[in-house]
Amino acid sequence: MSRPITLFTGQWADLPLETLAQKAASWGYDGLEIACSGDHFDVERALNEDGYVQAQRDLLDRYGLKCFAISNHLVGQCVADALIDARHREILPDRLWGDGDPEGVRRRAADEMKRTAEAAKRFGVSVVTGFTGSPVWHMLYRFPPTSDAMIAAGYREFADRWLPILDAFETQGVRFALEVHPTEIAFDIVTADMALDAVGGHGAFGFNFDPSHFIPQMFDPVAFIERFPGRIFHVHVKDSRVHLDGRNSILGSHLNFGDARRAWDFVSLGHGDLDIDRLIRALNRIGYAGPLSVEWEDSGMDREHGAAEAVEFVRKADFTPSAVAFDAAFAKQQGR
Repeated sequence: MSRPITLFTGQWADLPLETLAQKAASWGYDGLEIACSGDHFDVERALNEDGYVQAQRDLLDRYGLKCFAISNHLVGQCVADALIDARHREILPDRLWGDGDPEGVRRRAADEMKRTAEAAKRFGVSVVTGFTGSPVWHMLYRFPPTSDAMIAAGYREFADRWLPILDAFETQGVRFALEVHPTEIAFDIVTADMALDAVGGHGAFGFNFDPSHFIPQMFDPVAFIERFPGRIFHVHVKDSRVHLDGRNSILGSHLNFGDARRAWDFVSLGHGDLDIDRLIRALNRIGYAGPLSVEWEDSGMDREHGAAEAVEFVRKADFTPSAVAFDAAFAKQQGR
């Protein structure tokens, strides 16, 4: 099994796609997971501008790169968040923000996600990665007193907002891969089960597996793979490192990423707490043959150094499972 190694373009949206494609090819990547940011992929242009999709394909072809997934994380976040505020204004284009009325923002974001499924199909891609937002994340600590009924209502709201989107994805033959992540409707194994139940196990709904979000929550990434073998539609290989010093906590202490006082932070692959050997073995067990997408995030490292180092790290770590028992060669041949 030779899984393609791709680079997620979200953290590189300041660069033109052609510049990034040239760099990624020189570093040894097989493809890109293209974000709907910068000039990388524009849903509106893909649906309305003749020649746009072909031009993006031709650009990738020039550098020998493929695309297995596109990402619309930022728009997806705005579909179901309970609080729409200045943070969301920063991540949305003007046409989706509009006048900023929260329900209008959610409605326009939902329409854009439906259109993303159509644009993905035109681009020849069958997976869209992204976020969902959450009607209940602000209730995480269960104080002020939070009832089970309130949480259940939040999951019903998530389903009401996302089921029409998932139906649109299914119509296009495209799957949506939620990146299980704090601030989303699913952020661990229990809540991923709850999200799946809320949408009735919809066939277009699955997960973008990213272990870097599980490590600081202190649950086992491999346990997630084993729980949802048929729902892992895409994989991010990304690392994080926990540093509890007796004064900080995994809640982040209102400190920005990169602050040395944080109890955990994202780091470039191979520099954190991810056990990539266990990860690869678990992916082999479930038969995952899709891309391993490097999402580079490390406030303490030059990103080009990190991206170039990461593809070599993944290439070395990935391996094909054995087709035979290790001691089969010792077995006596029949008749001897």
